[in-house]
Amino acid sequence: MVGSNSFLSGCATKDKKSNFSDTDIAYLDEIAETILPATNTPGAKDAQVGEFISLIVDECYEESERKIFLDGMKRINQLSKNQFGNGFMKIDTQQRHQLLGQLDKEQKDYMKSKKADQPSHYFRMIKELTLLGYFTSEPGCTKAKRYFPVPGRFDGCIPYKKGEKAFS
Repeated sequence: MVGSNSFLSGCATKDKKSNFSDTDIAYLDEIAETILPATNTPGAKDAQVGEFISLIVDECYEESERKIFLDGMKRINQLSKNQFGNGFMKIDTQQRHQLLGQLDKEQKDYMKSKKADQPSHYFRMIKELTLLGYFTSEPGCTKAKRYFPVPGRFDGCIPYKKGEKAFS
């Protein structure tokens, strides 16, 4: 095909510098693991949610949203230093829960009073991406939910018992 090189080069990915270092991804993994820890199912770190979050923020967020997100990551670390004398990566699990619990309350209050044209709270962004990354990952779909690799017939009316896992 004449001009096929030009046509196919349009499909090549461009080398774009990520806003996230390996340290940032590990930091996001720890935040996500605090939100969705490993129990009898794999946690967010097992699902590599930090990598997922970095990819979505790099590729899908507008510059203004990306700035809020990155500033929020710095803010979490600064709050950790102010409250506990250490950065988020060096505090214990209980302190992490306490800090993220405060941020969750803060974001809920913010979201209640925010106007339509205002951006989302940075912690809400982190929490939503954590949930999305986890429940669309292989461990999230196959271990945290009831997983059937081959679909059976459709039955739209099946009994549900309180406490059962959702289907994936």
